[in-house]
Amino acid sequence: MNKRIAALTVALMATPIAQAASPSAGFKIESNITLTLAEEAAKEAVANCATKGYQVAATVVDKAGDVKAMFRADGAGPHTVDASRRKAYTSASAKNGTSAMLATSQSNPAAQNLGAIDGFLLLGGGLPIRAGSIVIGAIGVGGAPGGPLDDQCAQAGIDKIKDRLGN
Repeated sequence: MNKRIAALTVALMATPIAQAASPSAGFKIESNITLTLAEEAAKEAVANCATKGYQVAATVVDKAGDVKAMFRADGAGPHTVDASRRKAYTSASAKNGTSAMLATSQSNPAAQNLGAIDGFLLLGGGLPIRAGSIVIGAIGVGGAPGGPLDDQCAQAGIDKIKDRLGN
């Protein structure tokens, strides 16, 4: 009996995982940012803004827009938490930076209602986080005096983890 179990175990171990996890199996395997990387990116974004004298909040979401990590600097306004989350959500949903989306909504009549999508915030500070060409999450920063400054801090957060993203 033990020989049969051993033979079955070897046979199962030899079955290719791709075959067992094929799209026809009714599910799809997707890549998402890990908690460790999300925390590092958010913490670095807050720290980067602090070196410039800005008290901000930074939120990292996974590819579905669900919060993975959030840090709020001492002294950051209460609005910065929701702003950073909504910027990250917007960026993850659209797979685009929020500054670029804002520019598009202002220059393209067909995109003027982007800001009306529930949960979206079209202000600078939201950037997608990519592993290669795949969006695995996004980071949003809120609280610096202007979207371009929020973008810079968000980019610093991504730069902190980029060597582990396979880019």
